[in-house]
Amino acid sequence: MAEPIPNKGLSDKLEKKRKRQGDEQTKEEAETKPAATPAAAADEPSKKKRKNQKQKQKNKLKKQSEQDVKTQERKDGIDESIGKMDGSLLCDYFAQRAKKLDKELSAVELSDLSVPGSAFLDTTSFDSPRSLEQLPAFLKNFSPKGADLSKSSTKEGTPHTLVVSAAALRAADVVRALRPFQTKESIVGKLFAKHIKLEEAKQFLQRARTGIGAGTPQRLIDLLESGTLKVDELERIVIDGSHIDTKQRGIFDMRETHLPLLKFLTRPELRERYGASKNKIQILMF
Repeated sequence: MAEPIPNKGLSDKLEKKRKRQGDEQTKEEAETKPAATPAAAADEPSKKKRKNQKQKQKNKLKKQSEQDVKTQERKDGIDESIGKMDGSLLCDYFAQRAKKLDKELSAVELSDLSVPGSAFLDTTSFDSPRSLEQLPAFLKNFSPKGADLSKSSTKEGTPHTLVVSAAALRAADVVRALRPFQTKESIVGKLFAKHIKLEEAKQFLQRARTGIGAGTPQRLIDLLESGTLKVDELERIVIDGSHIDTKQRGIFDMRETHLPLLKFLTRPELRERYGASKNKIQILMF
């Protein structure tokens, strides 16, 4: 008996059905497999955003912490952090402040304004507050044994000590604080601009003997350039660096005071004597 002939139409239908099911399964797999990728991609910016926010918060807390420390160190008109710096730290600090206050300074210009570490006398051992009342004691403490700060040169306008402050009003206060060192033969010089014209200051230096002069950076530069302020016998330059005004600003915080200060300190007639074995000039940070 002959075998039955398969129904060709039915076979074709079954084959098409299997093929269709296979195509649908492949399509589903294709759609399902990458489905996680967009979700992950969408979540990636979110992760970055959270990370950035966390970093911003961290930076904010750090800045706040530094500000709190700065506030604690700046109280009663005194920045206590300044007196804690030795010569090497002060060199770096001067340069950092200069760069911040004048971002256009070139490397060469910054180098010209740099004060060598050998210029500084370490005053970090002074434990008392660096208030005006303590300035006479500070000067005595860091002067050679037996030195008489109330004496002056026999030459007019030739001080042994210069005190440099940020503003004329502050310099006037310094003059009053230094009155214990004033005598008829040795006047504490007012070398600042407030109510004192440059010509008047020149005339004072031409006729008076002064052991200590108190002034502001630019006025000191002007008097030096005029030739009336002589530094032949200058022994020390005291920077009134710890003082801050009512706006929490010190001599290093303002472009109009810090840059003239550096220009004054780095004048050739002063710079060549920093660290010298003879006729040395020292910078003291008060």
